[in-house]
Amino acid sequence: MRYIRHACIATFAVALIAVALANRTVVTLKVLPDEIAGLFAVNPSVNIPLFVVIFGGLIVGLVVGFVWEWFREHSMRAEGSKSSRNLRRLKREIARMKGQNADSQDDVLALLDKAS
Repeated sequence: MRYIRHACIATFAVALIAVALANRTVVTLKVLPDEIAGLFAVNPSVNIPLFVVIFGGLIVGLVVGFVWEWFREHSMRAEGSKSSRNLRRLKREIARMKGQNADSQDDVLALLDKAS
């Protein structure tokens, strides 16, 4: 199984390297379009390889998606923790009630309850 995982990682790495080598042309990345930049008299830009833009966009998209999903599932996580707290409380109450019932019963029935 480990060899299959390493083969998949190697295949993925080769594909990423191939994309990077095919898109290594330098492009100018501007913050604002030229028409809007004329209004502000500022147009910051940077020259970087195209594969950096592609991989950066993929990484930013993944991070935004993970954060979005984490916020969306907040109510489910809150409900799950509330249910687990309730379950622990009920288990403690059952154990307490079994202890009270054992005192009121005779010794043989108390031993049978503890065994089960």
